[in-house]
Amino acid sequence: MATFWAIAEDRPDVKWQGLFERLWPAYERWYGRDGMLDRPTFLACRAALRTHMPAFEPVWERLCALAGGGDTAARFLSLYEPPAYLTGCSQAVWPGAEPMLVRNYDYSPHAFDGVVLRTRWLGKAVMGTSDCLVGLVDGINEDGLVLSLTFGGRTVTGTGFGVPLLIRYALETCATVPEAMEVLARIPTHMAYNVTGLDARGRRQTAYLAPDRPAAISNSPVATNHQERVEWGRHARLTATVERERFLLQRLTLHEEPAEDFIAAFLRPPLYSLAFGRGFGTLYTAAYRPWPKEVRYCWPGAEWCQTLDDFREEARTVTYPLEA
Repeated sequence: MATFWAIAEDRPDVKWQGLFERLWPAYERWYGRDGMLDRPTFLACRAALRTHMPAFEPVWERLCALAGGGDTAARFLSLYEPPAYLTGCSQAVWPGAEPMLVRNYDYSPHAFDGVVLRTRWLGKAVMGTSDCLVGLVDGINEDGLVLSLTFGGRTVTGTGFGVPLLIRYALETCATVPEAMEVLARIPTHMAYNVTGLDARGRRQTAYLAPDRPAAISNSPVATNHQERVEWGRHARLTATVERERFLLQRLTLHEEPAEDFIAAFLRPPLYSLAFGRGFGTLYTAAYRPWPKEVRYCWPGAEWCQTLDDFREEARTVTYPLEA
């Protein structure tokens, strides 16, 4: 069981501070699990932000102050070279008259913020699913730009930022998919991730990001848990990434179907995962529509809709099925 909270706060303030106080103990344990010597210093984190995301540095400084000004929290909130983490996830752009991006977020319910944030941290309205208190795993902005991530299926790690912060930064600073892809390709990432974008003009692209090679930008409307080819066979077999990709591509290319049917497909196997005990259960399905600037969070038998222009602060409790 998990509770999702919808919180609106234009500038980071007491509401964000309350989130930090509630979630920080778990994040502090996770961030220091390999020892703090493996994490970059405060000065290195600040220098990286100043170099790659200078517009975000004042926001980071305010978050650090709200978090109490501690060294460990400041380093964590930069999301610069965090510990490695793996998700599952499937996502695809439905190409109807009003295209939408639909995604499943497959992860452990015990390592999930469970928070939908509506903010104006850099002046642009942004709404999305929070991760690590500072990033987003999916979201939409006032221009109708939608971005969502999946794990890229590679074990390599390197010097760079956690991808949730890249998604946050792109939504804060970009209006279109081409602009977002340029930002995502420019900023270094510490792990392999795929980011699919859709904008208000119906343009869609997927960025294959990695720390050890240049980003590749694809016109593919689908992303699961590998990039242009499978490079981690065991993970691919465990998560059925190829099978999920083929399933989605077939649905998009072999026949047209109503939007509701396409969303419903994400709530059933092979896309919907019951692997909660292994940290890859489907925590939610999200359907983002650029035109009404809307997200529908869906679960079997339930849904929850939020719009950027009529955001409601409320909570929803979800009970997950037992693992098969």
